[in-house]
Parts: sequence; structure tokens; C-alpha cells
Amino acid sequence: MSRASSGRTARSIVDEVLGRGMTKAIWTANYEKVLPLSVQEFDLRAILPAIFYMFRFGHRRGKGQFIETFGGEITASEKKKIVTIDRVACVLAEHEPFTGFTAPVEKAILGDLLLCFCLENKNRELGRQEQVIRVAPAHYMASWIDLPQAVGHLRFVPEMLVAMLAGQDGEHVDQNKESDKTWFAIGRGFEENLLLKVFHKGVLRDGPLGDRKSDRFDESAEVGIDQLLMIRLAQQLGQAPDKLRGKESGGDRISNQRPIAERAARRFSEDLRRFIRAYADVIPRHSFVEMLEACIAVGLATIFTSVVELLFEWVDTGTIRATNDQSPAGLFVDCSNGVQRSLRAVAEQSMDDFMRRIERLPVVLMALRLLDYQARYDPSLKKVDPKCRPYATAWVNLLGDLLKERRDEARDVHRDLERYAQRLAEAFEDDYPEAAEILGNEKSQPSPVWRMAETLTFLQGRGNTIAKVVELVDSSTMAARPNGIAAKRRVSRTAVGSGRKTRDVRSVILTDAVLDHLVHRHVLRTGKAGGYRPCAFTDFLTILRKRHGFCIEAAPPGVTVSNDLLRENRSILERRLRDLGLLVGVNDAESMKYLRPRFEPTQGDDQ
Repeated sequence: MSRASSGRTARSIVDEVLGRGMTKAIWTANYEKVLPLSVQEFDLRAILPAIFYMFRFGHRRGKGQFIETFGGEITASEKKKIVTIDRVACVLAEHEPFTGFTAPVEKAILGDLLLCFCLENKNRELGRQEQVIRVAPAHYMASWIDLPQAVGHLRFVPEMLVAMLAGQDGEHVDQNKESDKTWFAIGRGFEENLLLKVFHKGVLRDGPLGDRKSDRFDESAEVGIDQLLMIRLAQQLGQAPDKLRGKESGGDRISNQRPIAERAARRFSEDLRRFIRAYADVIPRHSFVEMLEACIAVGLATIFTSVVELLFEWVDTGTIRATNDQSPAGLFVDCSNGVQRSLRAVAEQSMDDFMRRIERLPVVLMALRLLDYQARYDPSLKKVDPKCRPYATAWVNLLGDLLKERRDEARDVHRDLERYAQRLAEAFEDDYPEAAEILGNEKSQPSPVWRMAETLTFLQGRGNTIAKVVELVDSSTMAARPNGIAAKRRVSRTAVGSGRKTRDVRSVILTDAVLDHLVHRHVLRTGKAGGYRPCAFTDFLTILRKRHGFCIEAAPPGVTVSNDLLRENRSILERRLRDLGLLVGVNDAESMKYLRPRFEPTQGDDQ
């Protein structure tokens, strides 16, 4: 935050006027009751090891032994130990399982294998001298490696996913009892959790459930080289990381907060569960992991766009739409993946419209935080105390009643915020006149809630608000990744009076891994019969639009697309599905075109 001429930051002025407690509560980009993750960049490919750990031990991951075991000398610039691929290879080569890898060439080969299958450098750099910051989900034992160093760097995405999959009702996600019926058991054996059952091959538990040293590898088990490398890497550490310590980082307990997009959250849990049950044993490991990550990307993107739609409607009505009526934002999909320029242009226009809409999202979240703080400390509203976990719909509806002044308590809330607005306007008058003007402009915005929200968001700065939302969109869609659902490119355009400007443009695409996942998921037959049923191509397009907001043969709201382009987009998708072996048809009749999986599902799904 820039300093004013007096040397005081906007944050310090807000601290003085509102008090440190209130400022701490509102001066952030997040509001976990509607979206329980940090509005920041994260790496979706790094979350599975953290999820493994939480499922296995029932709490959040803390400090482990990776840095101590593989850390090199403390660097003068970093003031801390860093780990490189070369350093890991050197340490491993000194131990018996890697006899024969002591020479420079063999160490280089070992390092390249580690970089290929197990570890990732900062900024995805190549080479063996870069800092290692992430671990890949090659095997369950990846959960023993404490990368990234702070689990908070994953922005609470693993916690949210664990909460959705566990499906519990309490304030926190707790260890399941033996009598509990669940597909994703917490703190139980490997066989009682679908995800751990897939990734724990060769690992046995030899001790109490909570013992961090009790997991051991059965040396007679046959595993792939990628899994074996991960196991040897973890064995070098000796034990799983400790649970997270310290209240400042959120503590070790897993919050059971889920997004207000209840329909999208439940569908995501269903999709992941059914996909794992049907295909974990038949799809080759590398392809399965790619498709699993694609499933998570599709689910997170759908949840985010659904939350956006619900919040913008809440601004107008003060009410969260009923679960069965919820739907994601409609986005046009470029099925050519950027090859066909006219389709790419429409997809970029559709995404641009969405990105412009969500520039308002930080203001809406700020308004929610302001109302939340006021409501939590209102004596009358304390008695109401609606349930916030796992879903905070009732609480957000209460805040909407306050916003729209449909409750008696709203008068006091608005009066307090009006008083704060006036005091802040006076405090900002000399150093931040633009903020003071927004706060004092009652004619254009009578509500003190929105004037306060606009001002505080403006003072936080674009880099701390809108830019963070954009990072969240890129992260959740795995933009520009081989198994992501979004493409991103930098374009340069001439602006009148300001020369050439560059900016990033985005579009929704369906990579091969995403198509593979979507087809394999939606051909599964429900009920105990198991197996799959042929899915008509037209039905598949309808599912993508209604369930995920992916518009292929229909224009999304607010975007004009010619019928010729829509037909071409559909034809391109049809050809791609044929090439992937996912679509068959005996003739050109639409009713004779149907989807089928490349891999036969192994079991039924009775839930």
C-alpha cells in the first residue's frame, strides 16, 4: 500500500478509525463462508499429496524432514537452506537402494528421473540446480514430503476438497468411526478411502493409525519406477510430517466449510467418486492422474462460476438461490483449442465478458465481510446464530436481509457503517481524497455498505483485489496446462492516445485429458448394474452446458454467435472425439452418434 504525503498508509488510518479487530477481519480478499479458499494463485497439481495426508491422519500437514534431509548450504541471499535436484540425487546416491548411482553421469540420470516423476522446480524451470518447491502425486508416500514448505501456500484448496468429499456435518472434519459409512474415510485405513486405496500400492500400516512412522513399504510389491522413486524419497525422511502447529496458520483442524454453490459442490464430489471407483484400476497411472487433475479443474471452475452467479444475484435480491435452481456461468468453449481463429475470438470475447463481471467480485466480498463483522457483534443477531457449516447459505441470507434492510437490526448496522464512513472520509480527506469522495457521495450510492466496500477495496489496490481474482481463475482452470480447461495468450493492441498495450486474453477450451475425463464420467450407468451406457452426442452437449456451463452448440447469455460458427464448433468437437476413440456412429444421423469409453469401467456404483 502506497504511503500518503503524511507518511501514513491507508491501512494504518483504517486501523485507527475502525480498530484493529475490525480491520483485521475485513482487510483481506477472502470470505470463507461463500468460498472457503484464499483468493490467490495456487498450483492445482500440488494439492493431491496434501489431500493424501489429511485423509490419512485427519489433520492438516505441518513441518516435515525434507529441508533438513536434503537441504544444502544456507545461501547468503535467501538466508535459508534450499533444496535442488542435484542435492537430492547426491543424498539418495549415498544409500543402498541407489548403489551404482554414485558417478556423475548416474547421478545426473537419477536427478532427471526425480524431476520427471517426483519433484518440480520453482516456476517449473528445467535443470538440476533450481530450487525444488513442489512434489508430484506419483504415490501416496508423496504425502511424507512437506512441499510446499507451508501447507497454507495451497490456499486452503485441499481442505475444501477434503471437506466436500468427506461429507460430514460438524464444524470440523474429524476422524471417522469404524461404523461410519463413507467412501472417503478420514483417519482410517487405506482400504476405507477410495483415493488412498488407489495411490497406496505396496504400503502397509505397521502400528497405530496416528503413528507417523507406521506406514512401510512391502519390498516384494511390484510398482512402477515413478512410484518406487517416490517411495525411496519418502523413506529417506523416515516419517510423515507432524501436524500443523500454531493458531496463526489456522491450526491443525480441517474446517468443514464448503462453498455456497451447494449443487456444484455435491456434483463435484459425485463426479470424483464415480470416476475413481469405475476407472482407477483400468486406466494407466499417468493417464489416470492427468484425468483426475482435469476432473478437479472442471469441478473447481464450475464451483467458482456458480459462486459468482449466486453472489451477483444476492447483490440484487439479498438471497441465495435454492440449491436445485443453482447453475454455473455460461462460457463459450473453443473446441478447436485456438486453431480456428473465429472460434477463438468468440471464446475470448465470452471469457472477457466474464472477467469484466468478476472485477466487481472483490467489492461484493468486502460488503459481505463488513456485514458479517457487524452481525457477529450485534446483541440481537447473536441470538439468531444460523448454522454456517458445512454450508453458510442461511447466514448469507441473513446478511442479505441486513443489506436490503428487511430486519429490524439492519437500522443499527447501517447507522454504524454510516458513522464509520463519515469518520473515514474526514481521515482520508487530505491524504486520500479519492477515497474520501467515494465515502461522501451519498447521492450516487445511498447505502453506506456499498460506499464502505467500494472505498476499502479501492484502497487495497488492484494488485491485492482484482489481480488476485484473476490468479484464482487461472489456477482453478489450470490455464495453459496440458490437462487444463483454459488457454491464455498475450496480445498487443493499439489504444488511442496511449500507444500499444499488452494484456492477457483467456478462453475456455477442452484439452484431450479433459474430454477423456468428461466422456468417461458421463457414460457411467447409475445403480447397481454398473458398467456404462452409450451416451448420445447431443445429450453429452446438453450435460456440458447445464452441469458445467460449457456452451458448444449454443451461445452463452450476452454473446452473439452465428449458427455457422456453432455448427462448426460442434463438428470440430465431433471429429476430436472420433479421433480419441470416444465417439462412434454408423451414419450421419444425429441419433446414431453416441459416446463410449476407451476403458471399460470395473464396477457398478450403487450410491
